[in-house]
Amino acid sequence: MNAIRVLHITAHLGGGVGKVLSRLVEESARSRDGVRHTIAALEAPEKFQFADHVRAHGGKLLICPSQEELTEHIAQADVVQLEWWHHPAVAAWLGSGKLPAMRLIVWSHVSGLHVPELTLAFVAAPARFLFSSPCSWSHPRLAALDGEIQQRVDAVFSSGGFDDLPPPPERAYGGSLRVGYLGTLNFAKLHPRLLDFVSAVEQPDFRLALVGDPTTGTALLEEAARRGLSDRLELRGYRTNVAAELAGFDVLAYLLNPLHYGTTENALLEAMAMGVVPVVLNNPAERHLVRHDETGLVVNGPAEFAVALERLAVQPDERLRLSLAASRDVRERFAASRTSVSLLGHYRAALRDEKRTWDFRPIFGEAPADWFRACQGSEAWRFRDNGTVDLDNDPPAFLFEHNKGSVFHYHRVFPDDRRLADWTRSMSAFAPNAPAHGRP
Repeated sequence: MNAIRVLHITAHLGGGVGKVLSRLVEESARSRDGVRHTIAALEAPEKFQFADHVRAHGGKLLICPSQEELTEHIAQADVVQLEWWHHPAVAAWLGSGKLPAMRLIVWSHVSGLHVPELTLAFVAAPARFLFSSPCSWSHPRLAALDGEIQQRVDAVFSSGGFDDLPPPPERAYGGSLRVGYLGTLNFAKLHPRLLDFVSAVEQPDFRLALVGDPTTGTALLEEAARRGLSDRLELRGYRTNVAAELAGFDVLAYLLNPLHYGTTENALLEAMAMGVVPVVLNNPAERHLVRHDETGLVVNGPAEFAVALERLAVQPDERLRLSLAASRDVRERFAASRTSVSLLGHYRAALRDEKRTWDFRPIFGEAPADWFRACQGSEAWRFRDNGTVDLDNDPPAFLFEHNKGSVFHYHRVFPDDRRLADWTRSMSAFAPNAPAHGRP
């Protein structure tokens, strides 16, 4: 059988996407599955670990390819896989006009349950549309897709496996419970009432260690100081040796904003792979990752969180049971080989289709402001064509994100778009600390 040439188009090779794509290249080389991966990154990498991994395992990497170069590689590819999460660089490619003929698979790395939302027309358009978590099916509009379209839609977890992590360490099950969190520290990701959870814990020696960039946690730390809870938080900053940090935790307090856009949540899965017992909220994405009372604990609010920590503190046998089960389940269920085999099935199915041209302007619009607003879902009404933004009715924190496809992100990439500039000014006036400038 001839090799299947897959061209991945991605905004960049950072974070979870960088890991999963680089591990797919490695897995194809290891298993000799006949897939040849080429990755076109539309932005230059800030860190090169995943780019180096791609090249080390025989993958081809294109950094900031020209439109002509990208079109040439699309013509050569059997399948084009678009890695999508509403990034402006990808939006620019989708909105650039009539795209060349290809067999297109879109892999969405956001759930689409909240902003950025997935439009039905976008899900229905490609040869295959892949969610990166089954939780996306819980969106009423997506669940109502007709039968023919549903046959072309599936969920494939975007996991690159955990072979790069050491086995779970031997942990002592006496003494204080070591509780931590690893990831983004702002309220767009964390639960906006996180400090209510911290305050509810009755153990007098409880402290929550926070591992992440402190610049994203300013509001959290200021609020903790106002509430007299600073002594219950330990800010460790950004760390490169994730395994060493996780080895020092017994429990991961992974309490996310109910409106978060995540799916596979690699920070959570890495912790579980290292035997850290997760305590998560009853959010759609987390319910597909943590099995309550089997591989972790799922709670519904501060009171249940406090009870869960008390249980784990006084029942070391339970903590050990959950720790072993979490590591075993994650390392098996989210192995890179499983991701690779699932995608291979979709590549083979797509090969039965003829290549066709694509034009996404009827779906996303003609201009950068249209591309941004097209995925704002229930928040789209706020962004008016006259350049004003309606910020009544308690605007959600994610609208003020620095990056992640926010209006500030789109404005930095497309500074000449007048509506984006006006919307940015309106939001900056409402929240003076909102980011108006910086690297996209």
